[in-house]
Amino acid sequence: MMSIDKIRELLGDQADALLNHTSTTIPVDSLAHTPSGNFVTESFTDSNRSIPVMRSLQTLYGAGRLGGTGYLSILPIDQGIEHSAGGSFAPNPMFFDPENIVKMAIDAECNAVASTFGVLATVARKYAHKIPFVVKINHNEFLSYPNTFLQSPYGSVEDAWNMGAVAVGATIYFGHEQSREMIEQVAMAFERAHELGMATILWCYTRNNAFKVDGVDYHSSADLSSQAIHLGVTIQADIIKQKLPTNNGGYNATGHGKTHPKVYSELTTDNPIDLTRYQVLNSYNGRIGVINSGGASTGNDADDLKEAVLTAVVNKRAGGQGLILGRKAFQKDYKDGIALLRSVQDVYLNDDITLA
Repeated sequence: MMSIDKIRELLGDQADALLNHTSTTIPVDSLAHTPSGNFVTESFTDSNRSIPVMRSLQTLYGAGRLGGTGYLSILPIDQGIEHSAGGSFAPNPMFFDPENIVKMAIDAECNAVASTFGVLATVARKYAHKIPFVVKINHNEFLSYPNTFLQSPYGSVEDAWNMGAVAVGATIYFGHEQSREMIEQVAMAFERAHELGMATILWCYTRNNAFKVDGVDYHSSADLSSQAIHLGVTIQADIIKQKLPTNNGGYNATGHGKTHPKVYSELTTDNPIDLTRYQVLNSYNGRIGVINSGGASTGNDADDLKEAVLTAVVNKRAGGQGLILGRKAFQKDYKDGIALLRSVQDVYLNDDITLA
């Protein structure tokens, strides 16, 4: 397992600010729940989630190398649609074959594999009982011209249930002109998934050209991304996938919507741990788990490892529940991709890295 000294080395000049930071904006003891082996019971027993849904959630949290810790390591490989199959898999063509997608998740001891209807259906009888399946039920596609960002359903929740999926995943681009259509579609799909006993995971992103102001991109600002999270848990997502915050003040820059000065003066600082804890606060104060995405591959193995470990440290210390990392793993040599996923898991297994 990766040592704390190796993690400190990878973090470089950011090590002290990340590993020794104590959050005073939202103290850790003020969170309703923090990650633990008993998280599903603690967070969902008093909710409307049925016994089958809780069983599905426990299956996710109980699987893989992080099973029983309250943390999640999920391999998502659904990029063949929006990012194109060639753009996604040309760096490592073995992943044109759906079986290799599932094999990587198993060999890396992930909690689950998340992919498309087509990918998981192709190998469902062979693998659905060996690793939890998360079926991504909607996608964008960039083959149509001009491009659009509308996420369209690619199949039914019933189909996901029939192939043995433990959970369904969906994307909403909050802030987009068609976001209300996506909200309605996904809310109905999540309701049906809960009726069938499956858990729900929301890819909870913002998307609007107006969120870029004076050359600064605020799509992943702490305030805008956190409001997207708050909308996501409102439609009863059981787990939220969100990008790590890269800045703050999106509301102030765009001049739309509503915010409050205390968001910036008291509830956040410039430290990425505090910015991410604000995401956790908006996820019903930690009652719904926030997992951060791994982002695109840099094309350099060393840089990918450094970025992945940094993201995991920030997420864990903020009170998040793990990473859902894909391109940094599958767009490199198979063994190196597995090693990267396991290095991220090492962060969550390392007792020296505590909640800030």
